[in-house]
Amino acid sequence: MSWLINILGFLLVIGVLVTVHEFGHFWVARRVGVRVLRFSVGFGRPLLKRTGADGTEYVLAAIPLGGYVKMLDEREGPVAETDLDQAFNRKPLWARNAVIAAGPVFNFALAIVAYWLVFVIGATEVRPIIGPVIPDTPAAEAGLMEGDELIRVDGTRVKAWDQAVMTLLDSADNEPVRVEVARGEGQPVMVSLDLTDTRLLDEQGEVLQRIGLRPWQPTIEPVIDEVVSGSSAGEGGLQSGDRILRADGSEIGSWRSLVEFVRERPQTAVDLTIGRDGRTLERSVTLGSRGEGDQRIGVLGVRPRVPPGLFDDLRHEVRYGPLAAIGEAMESSWRAGTLTIDVLIKMVIGEASVKNLSGPINIAQYAGDSVSLGLIPFLKFLAIVSISLGILNLMPVPVLDGGHLLYNTIEWVRGRPLSEAAQGLGQQIGLALLFMLMTLALYNDLHRLMGAGG
Repeated sequence: MSWLINILGFLLVIGVLVTVHEFGHFWVARRVGVRVLRFSVGFGRPLLKRTGADGTEYVLAAIPLGGYVKMLDEREGPVAETDLDQAFNRKPLWARNAVIAAGPVFNFALAIVAYWLVFVIGATEVRPIIGPVIPDTPAAEAGLMEGDELIRVDGTRVKAWDQAVMTLLDSADNEPVRVEVARGEGQPVMVSLDLTDTRLLDEQGEVLQRIGLRPWQPTIEPVIDEVVSGSSAGEGGLQSGDRILRADGSEIGSWRSLVEFVRERPQTAVDLTIGRDGRTLERSVTLGSRGEGDQRIGVLGVRPRVPPGLFDDLRHEVRYGPLAAIGEAMESSWRAGTLTIDVLIKMVIGEASVKNLSGPINIAQYAGDSVSLGLIPFLKFLAIVSISLGILNLMPVPVLDGGHLLYNTIEWVRGRPLSEAAQGLGQQIGLALLFMLMTLALYNDLHRLMGAGG
């Protein structure tokens, strides 16, 4: 069932993103007088097709991994003398650039609209309250303490953990980050968080751990509420309602202490003492693992029993009026965009791991999760992926929109377009680069999938 939800979520996200992207090309092409022959969502064999009154074919095709807008163009085939004024290649350079850039621009606009809806509808967010600070990390050296609540990061007001993480990533490059926190009942405290020598993106995930921060959690009793099917806990005979008393002889006083014990022991056999129905039992369990390298952690496969209302004080609703939400949406989109560009540049120059790159499997998993969690998580995910798609398409690689803009720039400088042979060679190089990028992303997905399964 989870795979079905992932597939449906992926199709929904890709369908929306591709439709919006191609509609951008279509809409601007029509505005500058270019005749559109076909508007296709998907590639390959048409599943649905109709011809509009304007003569354009509207197609839903079998392979949902992209789309295209086919325009009247002398380079694609003969054009009647009477229709030359509607051919794409006969339009001035500014008009062709507008049509090409419209796809990514519409993706950026979609992200702003999605974020605007999030802020207007309102989202229940986890307050950025710091839990135990990890010793010998930038957070510990800065003097951050358990119970501090982040207020501003580099001058930006933060109200949730995901916003705080994105702001820290975006501000971590050149100089120490000024962080304002609320501490107890006193005045706000300003600290300097030096992340200049911390390679936050060396490997995929766990950014907060490298900074030294953990979200604060209230004390939860080490009582199991649910055992994940097929997990180490299930194979070891643990059940819902069991209380973990000791692990390898060490007292377990809270769920947090159990998590910390398990995380440090991937693929390790441990002896657990549990309480069940007034009896004390011994169970031997071989822990699973997740991640890789230094980021590999142990996994038991259980969820805690949480009393109702325990986390109410850690959550609050973030909502803005329709006008204020416009500024917040634009700021969130801008920050997500600059962070995406920064990560791409760092991957190229070797300052960030290419393992941060995700492919269709990982996107499908996140899409399925976001659909399962509700409208607000789905809109947030849609905004992030839409921004990423827009930026990817603007890369100066032939076959992408950015490559066509590059060709037009060369034409503007030279006063004439590149030869068909040069453009053809560029297309081949672009396809090869795109294939290598997709192969790497798919490899990362499969590696994460196998790692999670271990």
